[in-house]
Amino acid sequence: MSKTIIISNRLPLQISIENGELEVTPSVGGLATGLKSFHKDGDSVWIGWPGLTEEEIPKKLKEEVQKKAREENCVAVNLTSDEIDGFYYGFSNRTIWPLFHYFMEYTESDNEYWKTYQKVNQKYADEILKHYEDGDVIWVHDYQLLLVPNMIREKAPEAVIGFFNHIPFPSYEVFRTLPWRDEVLKGVLGADLIGFHTYDYERHFLSSVSRILRHQVDFNEITLPDRIVKVDSFPMGIDYKKFEQAALDHFEGTSADQSELQKRLDHHLEATPDAKMILSIDRLDYTKGIAHRIRAYEYFLDNNPEYIEKVRLVMLAVPSRSNVPQYRRLKREIDELVGRINGKFSTVSWTPIWYFYRSMPFHNLIDLYTTCEIALLTPIRDGMNLVAKEYIATRTNHTGVLILSEMAGAAHEMNEALIINPNNFEQVSQALRTAFEMPKEEQIERNKMLQKRLRRYSVEKWAQDFMKSLRATKENRDSFKSIRITPDISEEIMKQFREAKRRVLFIDYDGTLVNFVDKPENARPDEELKELIRALNATENTDVILISGRDKNTLGSWWKDVPVELISEHGVWMRQIDGEWELSENVKSEWMDAVRPVIENFVDRTPGTFLEEKNYSLAWHYRKADPELGEIRANELSTVLKELISNRGLSVLEGNKVLEIKSSDVNKGKASSKKLIGKNYDFIFAIGDDWTDEYMFQELPETSYTVKVGIKKTSARYYVEGTQKVRTLLEKFRENL
Repeated sequence: MSKTIIISNRLPLQISIENGELEVTPSVGGLATGLKSFHKDGDSVWIGWPGLTEEEIPKKLKEEVQKKAREENCVAVNLTSDEIDGFYYGFSNRTIWPLFHYFMEYTESDNEYWKTYQKVNQKYADEILKHYEDGDVIWVHDYQLLLVPNMIREKAPEAVIGFFNHIPFPSYEVFRTLPWRDEVLKGVLGADLIGFHTYDYERHFLSSVSRILRHQVDFNEITLPDRIVKVDSFPMGIDYKKFEQAALDHFEGTSADQSELQKRLDHHLEATPDAKMILSIDRLDYTKGIAHRIRAYEYFLDNNPEYIEKVRLVMLAVPSRSNVPQYRRLKREIDELVGRINGKFSTVSWTPIWYFYRSMPFHNLIDLYTTCEIALLTPIRDGMNLVAKEYIATRTNHTGVLILSEMAGAAHEMNEALIINPNNFEQVSQALRTAFEMPKEEQIERNKMLQKRLRRYSVEKWAQDFMKSLRATKENRDSFKSIRITPDISEEIMKQFREAKRRVLFIDYDGTLVNFVDKPENARPDEELKELIRALNATENTDVILISGRDKNTLGSWWKDVPVELISEHGVWMRQIDGEWELSENVKSEWMDAVRPVIENFVDRTPGTFLEEKNYSLAWHYRKADPELGEIRANELSTVLKELISNRGLSVLEGNKVLEIKSSDVNKGKASSKKLIGKNYDFIFAIGDDWTDEYMFQELPETSYTVKVGIKKTSARYYVEGTQKVRTLLEKFRENL
């Protein structure tokens, strides 16, 4: 029976050593909660770091750590203190974290950190592969493990792999500054499904893939040579019932059940019944905008002195990464800001900011959520911000006002909150005034809508939706009309090839025999390829025909030393072995003078594009253009050209990053069919990568072996993943001669 393998940096367990004994407690947090049903109820295993380095675990307890983890269906990945320093505190939190949150000034590009990050990611991947069996579903989580999906893919190509990024993904202009950008993108693209919290992050990722790796992107799908990767947004929810029930229990408790914190809060509420409490809860991180928030609060008090002694900011900052220099500096800055503002505004009976620098138990968080009438959450950049959702879930009487930064991923789902720009102090100040003055009826109306949405799209629903989409990628992979040429299918093709009395091979050139390059003139065949074609064509009763969109002069010069039949410009010209070029169709070129200036205008307007002039066709190449601009211009040019050439017997071929204008009477299907006339071929093979090759696949007899290069919609019976697989297949033909 297949199982789910969940991988995250940390296990959903807290393993500690107390008095020489191991203690295991469950982790709290969105990820551990969200995947609880998959992990506990189903057949699954969770792989991650237990929280203790190898040096911290006594030798006698090492096996005990693994045993404790196994009891919870977990597998502990052992990491040394050096690995934690380079992988977690180094590359993860000094390179990826600041860069992905747009804090480029904090981003460090340390090669040693990168090497350790690679090493540790491989460690996780190796552990996964130890437990992986055919049919398992793998789900990798977050920015610490960006390389893991492809590391798994390389060893288990048929695996179903999902990846979810829990932090923002930056714009292309920011991401491109990362020295290891190619490796990171390739690592993530090992997954079948890549998830983000918001469409913005999804869009930025797709843009980077398109611009940096130059992969074809259609809507939310990325076409790789061997697979199609889907990218989608899945906004993460919370365990709504848990927070709602905790709030209900809180109000049902007696005074004897109250925590010391709640008693203090109640005392202040009774002493100043008209005063409002503003809640601020964050991990101490520069992305959370805590310093900005304090300054905005100061701005509010400066400009609204009537609220002095009527408001109080209750600020909880949870310690985080205290050994990273930026976090230590941030701690000092916040300490100084709180001290200065309290000194500036405090009265004998009132302090404007209550500041807690510590972690608090769950019941104290509920005390704060249920007591504070306003929540002020103003991150400068935040992947989601679950605190905003938790606060709303605890407002069981539907009152309270949430002020939320537009930079938080949660803002996309929580439009009923007061959405602000955290850098605009006047806007924050006005939002506070609006919150203080908002009628209860409006508060209830807003919060009921928020609660309905959050209750419906809980963390469990988030996990279910992702896993459903991930499993669907396997079904989509299996639903392609064409069939991948497996070793068994390859052997069947070779058997037919050996037994045939007369054979013909139609082989496309660019994208089939050689990879695409920025400049078409740089795609000349290597000697190994020439020797392969020469050997195939030298075999008795075997005809090899190179059929290409290339112009006859280029194709002829590249293959002049190889006795092979050539068809150029999609079928306009044909050249027999050792013969001269002959026109295959009665085509004209007078139209070119009228069309050329139109294409030249697009060349001038679109950097990175150029015009290729053939004997009887014109081609506009945009492979080197900005991908998004190139697609826009291609659509525009295609429309213009179709209007210009209507009723002229011409057509526009939309190839791989190229538009070509040519006679409608000419295509590879017609050209290849002509070659069959009068020949008794009992083995017909055709292979190509472009949609121009579809004419050939459609025109050839149904018994032909037609092969598409790459996973694309096609009329071909089979497909192979890329040019290297094409060479491997042709080598097999040579071996079976």
